[in-house]
Amino acid sequence: MNAPVSNVIRVGILGMVKHDYIPNAFANHPRFKIVCVADDSDRPHWTHERNQSYASKLNIPYLKDPEEAFVMYSLDAAIICSEAERHCNLAIRAAQAGLHLVIDKPLSTHLDQCDKLIDVINKSGVCSLVWNRNFLPSVLQAKSIIEKGDIGSLVSIHCDFYFAKDAGPPLRIENDNTQPINWLDRQLEAHADGSDGGVGIEPIGELQIEGIYPLAYIHYLANGALAEKVFTCMKTHFHQAHFDNNVDDLSSISLQYEGNFTATVCLGRIGNHAHPDIGEIKIHIVGTSGSAVISEARPEISVYSRNQSNKEFKNMRIANDNDKLLVDNMAQAIDSHKETILDALDARNICAAIQAAIHSGKSGEIVEVNHRA
Repeated sequence: MNAPVSNVIRVGILGMVKHDYIPNAFANHPRFKIVCVADDSDRPHWTHERNQSYASKLNIPYLKDPEEAFVMYSLDAAIICSEAERHCNLAIRAAQAGLHLVIDKPLSTHLDQCDKLIDVINKSGVCSLVWNRNFLPSVLQAKSIIEKGDIGSLVSIHCDFYFAKDAGPPLRIENDNTQPINWLDRQLEAHADGSDGGVGIEPIGELQIEGIYPLAYIHYLANGALAEKVFTCMKTHFHQAHFDNNVDDLSSISLQYEGNFTATVCLGRIGNHAHPDIGEIKIHIVGTSGSAVISEARPEISVYSRNQSNKEFKNMRIANDNDKLLVDNMAQAIDSHKETILDALDARNICAAIQAAIHSGKSGEIVEVNHRA
C-alpha cells in the first residue's frame, strides 16, 4: 500500500481527539491528501463528536472502523492523534496494513506497547515520524553551532522547558475537602483553550506529556546518543488536577548518556501568567572551548494592545516553519526509504528515559534506562 514517489500520498486520521496542528500541516502540504477520519465504533461519545467535527471541517468521511478505512480509501499513511494510551494500538494496526505512520506525542505511556509497535514497524518496513519540535529555528541554530565546532566538542546540554499554560485550578495550600478533580473531565474541559495535552482516561504528568520535546532536542543535537542512567526530582507544585491524580507538573532530570556525555532538563507547566510567551524554553550547549544559550522562542515579536486577552501570549514567534519541515521530512523519508528526524524507535527510547525518570522521581534513586538499539 506504500505510495509511489510520483503520487500524492493518501492519508487517514485515526482518532482526531486532540490538537489539530498535525493533520492541518499535512492537509496544507501538496504531497499529502487527507481522505478520511476513522476510529473504533466502541469509543466514548465525546471522541466521535471530535472525530466527526474535524471530518466535517475538511469535508471528508468519518468511519467507525479503521481497518475498513485502510482498504476503502486505499490509504498510504495514517496520522494517529488519539488519546496517548491508544497511540500504539492504532499505530500497530496501521503498520500491519502497510501504512506509514505519523504519531502525536508521546509515543505511548507504556514501554511494552512501544516495543510491540517497533517489532511491527521492523517487519512491515514502513516509515514513522513522531511529532516533535526539532526543526524550530533555535534547535537548528544550536545544531549548526555544534557541527561547526564553534564551542569545541560537545560536553553537555541543558534544556529549560517551562510551559506557560494553565491546567485548571491552582494547587490549594490547605485541604478543604473539595472533591478530587477527575482527570478526563478536566481534560475535556481544557480542550477549549488547548491545554488538554494529557487527554485520556489514564492521568499523565508533564514529564510524559511534554518530556519528549526537550529529550528529542538532546537526541538530535547529540547525534542520537542514548541515555543510560537518570536521576529525577519531581513534584506537584502548581496544579490541583495533577495533585489529585498523583502526577507531576514540575521536574528536574539529570541524564548520563553513552560516552560520558551528560544532559539536564528542568520541565514544568507553570501557568498562563508566569511568562509573556509560551514559556521559558532555552537550550544551553556546553563544549570543550565554549558554550551558548539559545532561546527557543526566537525570533519573536512583542504585541501589547488594549483589551488584550490574558490568555494571549504577549510575545509571538515568527519564522517558524517547524510543522512544514516535519511534513517535508516525512515525504522525503517515504520517497527514499530513510529515517525521519524522530522515528518510532527514537521516541521509544525517549519513552524509556521518561519512564526511568518517573521511577527515579518516586524512588529517589538513580535508575538505568532500558534503551533499545
